[in-house]
Amino acid sequence: MKVGIIGGGAWGTTLGQVLVDNGHDVLIYDVKKEHVDKINHHFHPFFDTVLPQEVKATFDFNELVQFSNYYLLSVPSKVERSVLRKINPLLKQPSVFINVSKGIEPHTYKRSSEIAGEEIDAHKLKGFVALTGPSHAEEVILRKLTLLVSASEDEALAKEIQLLFSNDTYLRVYTSCDLIGSEVGGAVKNAIAVVSGACTGLGLGENARAAVITRGIVEIVKIVEFLGGKKETAFGLTGIGDLIVTASSENSRNFRAGYKLGKGASVQTIYQEEEQTIEGIRTIEAMHDLSVANGIDLPIINIAFDIISGKIAVGDALQVLLSRDLKSEDF
Repeated sequence: MKVGIIGGGAWGTTLGQVLVDNGHDVLIYDVKKEHVDKINHHFHPFFDTVLPQEVKATFDFNELVQFSNYYLLSVPSKVERSVLRKINPLLKQPSVFINVSKGIEPHTYKRSSEIAGEEIDAHKLKGFVALTGPSHAEEVILRKLTLLVSASEDEALAKEIQLLFSNDTYLRVYTSCDLIGSEVGGAVKNAIAVVSGACTGLGLGENARAAVITRGIVEIVKIVEFLGGKKETAFGLTGIGDLIVTASSENSRNFRAGYKLGKGASVQTIYQEEEQTIEGIRTIEAMHDLSVANGIDLPIINIAFDIISGKIAVGDALQVLLSRDLKSEDF
C-alpha cells in the first residue's frame, strides 16, 4: 500500500520507517526543506539514525496528494485544521486519514477526528483512524518493542490500519472502536505529563510523581466520560499506558517542558528551546476552559493552567493542592 505522510518530524519520519519495514511505500511531506533533504539523504531529521533508502520525502504538497489516498497526519494539533483545509480541495477520491498527533483544539475542545469532519467534504472522507498509545519515537526508530492502538468508529478500518502497522518483530497494534476515549486520553495525558515534569523539576521525588500520575488518571477519566468516551478506555494503552511513558521519561517533550517549569523557566523560554511541539501546554489551556465552562473538577490541570498563565508561582502550586479539602479516593 502507498501512504502519504504529512509531517516529517520525529514521529512521522519514524512511522515512515515502520511502514517501509512492513513492505509499504511511503512519501513524506514537510514544510521544512532541511528535513526533506535530510530524509532524502537517508538520515532521520531528529535522531542520529540511518533511514532505509525506500523512505522518501518531498517539499511539494501536490506531489504528496497525488501519491495516495491514505494520509498519515503527523503535524502539531494547532495546524491540523489549516492542513486539512488545504488538502480538501485537492482530493480527487475518498481518502483515509490516520492521525498520530495528540491534542485538543483550545476554545472549541474539538478532537482531531471532529476537525477532519468539519474540514474534509463528507464524500471525500472515507474514514478516520487515531493511531495512538505509549510510544517514544526515539525507541520505535530503533525498532524497540512498542504497543499501539488503532481506534476508529469503523471497526473494519481500524483492523485495516492495525494490519498496516503491525509486524512480528517490534510493533503490535490493537484495535478500539472508542475513538473519543482514545483521542481524549492521548491528549490529556500530555497535560498531566507537564505537571509530572514540574514535580521532578521541583525535586519532589518519586512519591509525588506517582501521586500525579494516579490522580491524573482520575482527571482523564472525568474528561473522557464528559466528552462521550468510555471510562474503560482510560485504563488501557491510550490512557494509563500512554500516561506512564509520557509522565515518567525525559524522552517526553511534555515531561521536559514541565521539568523546566519546575526549575523556573517561563513558557516562552521553553517554546524557544524545544524544537518539537509541546502539545501538553495547549491541552492544559483547552481542558481548563472545559473545566470552567462545565463545572468539571480538574484540580491538577487547573493549577497547571494557573502556573503557565503566570497566576501562581510553580513553587506555590503544591501548597494550593495540598490545602484542598480532604476526601476519599474515588473515581
